[in-house]
Amino acid sequence: MRPEQSDVDPTALVDRLRALPAETEWVEFKIGNHDPKKIGELASAVSNGARLADCPCGYIVWGVADSTHDVVGTEFNPSTVKQGNEPLEFWLSKAVQPDIHLRFREVRHPQGRVVLLEVPAAHGVSTKFKDIAYIRIGSATPKLSDHPGREAALNTKLQPFAWEQGIALAGVMPEAVLDLLDHDAYFTLTRQPLPETRTAMLARMAEDHLIAPDGRGGWSVLNLGAILLAKKLERFPTLSRKALRIIQYDGLGRQKTKRQSTGTRGYASGFEGALSHLDTLLPAEERIATFREEQRVYPAIALRELLANALIHQDMTIGGTGPMVEVFDDRLEISNPGKPITDFLTRLFAARPRSRNERLAALMRKMRICEEQGSGLEKIIAATEERRLPAPRFVAADSSISITLFSPRRFADLTRMERVEACYQHAALMFQTERRMTNASLRERFGIEERNAAQVSRVIKDALTEARIRPADPERPKAGAYVPFWA
Repeated sequence: MRPEQSDVDPTALVDRLRALPAETEWVEFKIGNHDPKKIGELASAVSNGARLADCPCGYIVWGVADSTHDVVGTEFNPSTVKQGNEPLEFWLSKAVQPDIHLRFREVRHPQGRVVLLEVPAAHGVSTKFKDIAYIRIGSATPKLSDHPGREAALNTKLQPFAWEQGIALAGVMPEAVLDLLDHDAYFTLTRQPLPETRTAMLARMAEDHLIAPDGRGGWSVLNLGAILLAKKLERFPTLSRKALRIIQYDGLGRQKTKRQSTGTRGYASGFEGALSHLDTLLPAEERIATFREEQRVYPAIALRELLANALIHQDMTIGGTGPMVEVFDDRLEISNPGKPITDFLTRLFAARPRSRNERLAALMRKMRICEEQGSGLEKIIAATEERRLPAPRFVAADSSISITLFSPRRFADLTRMERVEACYQHAALMFQTERRMTNASLRERFGIEERNAAQVSRVIKDALTEARIRPADPERPKAGAYVPFWA
């Protein structure tokens, strides 16, 4: 059993549930039923019932009489119950799908010992136990499929559900919300004056879907609020693995780690701190103008956009992993879980910008942490071209996306395909700004003098062979102007 959390008043929560006129679809009172199978079926039913009732969380309560709602106490101790050789809570976490983070809590109520099982409302799909979805009807717990009307109603409720609307922590008292979330950062980043009262602060935060009233005098901290503004992500068990990790390696591979850190704050409240920490790990090069000065090898605007994109566009439903920055001696890799939902990796600016986390993206833009949709990629490529760095590498794996920035290399040290990729990205960038790539513009991108124009001509020929670019005017293929293949 997990320890009690100080940010939730458990006794007040029990009393609010007792005050309900009768058992509902999302609350079940019990005294001594310890059968793991029955608990699993009830968890599925209560989770689905909570979604039907538009409640963020449902509860199974031991120690309260179902007829009178009097606290009578219980001897049920989840930490000592096993199914087979597995602890009850661990067994339930596998048997109830998808993972909705069931949480047992022991409550020392003045009238007797009570045990709560907090059951988050179904999200995305119905909650199942052993691959079967259940529902509460009166005191019965039948299969959801046996009641097609309720099944259809639940599916309707689930259709518009987005990850951001999920519950990170339920039953939070008003004063505890401001202890959990960095409200100062929220009002500063959104350029709003700080309200004079706590009630007004909470109302503003609810308008941006960071929190939601739970209908029982408390609040639910939504995933959106927790992931953006958590003072300590570890206080939200379902989100702690989504913290940003930064790892610096010694050399070109992952064999030896120099240092690593894991973010503790939300993405918005901790963004500038993460950038500052990353800046200390990156190599610098000396530039000589009127005075000697140092600048980081990687453009600051590119780092900012890449980091923001990794946070925003990740698939939050993939458990056990989060965004990561890896720093090597010759490159920097930023990755996040989830496949791309557009084909921007191969078509760059041709794909219409989309985000799987629309509210997260909108708030990050409102907080000026990232650019408008689509412009970030343009800034990344333009910044690397300005520094004459190798072209960024975009890779989509089975369940992740990674983007790599490379430290400076001479043209002679680039591989054939690296030159082709730089040519393609340059053609796409020129097309995006109503221009056309030419031998001269590509020479400028690589920093090659006109007397060596033949080197660039070979790159253009290779890019045409690889079908990464095409002549801007198909009727005049030798006119010397080129566009990306999708233009």
